[in-house]
Amino acid sequence: MAKYRKLGRTSSQRKALIRNQVTNLLNNGKIVTTEAKAKEIRKVAESLIALAIKEKDNFEEVTVKAKVARKDAEGKRVKEVVDGKKVTVYDEVEKMIKKDKPSRLHARRQMLKVLYSVTEVVDGKRKNAKEVDLVAKLFDEVAPKCAARTSQGGYTRIVKIGQRKGDAAMEVLLEII
Repeated sequence: MAKYRKLGRTSSQRKALIRNQVTNLLNNGKIVTTEAKAKEIRKVAESLIALAIKEKDNFEEVTVKAKVARKDAEGKRVKEVVDGKKVTVYDEVEKMIKKDKPSRLHARRQMLKVLYSVTEVVDGKRKNAKEVDLVAKLFDEVAPKCAARTSQGGYTRIVKIGQRKGDAAMEVLLEII
């Protein structure tokens, strides 16, 4: 018995497909795919969610001083003339940040090995695109929601939709519970 499905692809194509599907599942909450792919994606996604649940509270909050550019009413940086040059004016601000403990940092890096980076386009304009931090989303949103489950695993659900018209492959909805 094989440990995994080959999905009719080479190993590099298969790894890329699974990474892409897991990234989309965690970003959107649900995806539609074939049954065989869903069962492979489920293994990877549940291991990432389990890792996030294990390390979700493993951080400390630290106060840090940071320099932030002063901005005017229009959102543009305020500049002063010093020695004949225009220089941006900075204010010193105290911020509270989450500092990962070593095991959470390791978990974060393990997740980043699997997940692709995601950019979300705002207002249909490419230059207004924002980078989505999926690892932070896993720790802050998905892990607390799934932590209430008492069983080991079972963070995803596969719902059969029916056969695809073109090749009669069984399509399923894979979603995070």
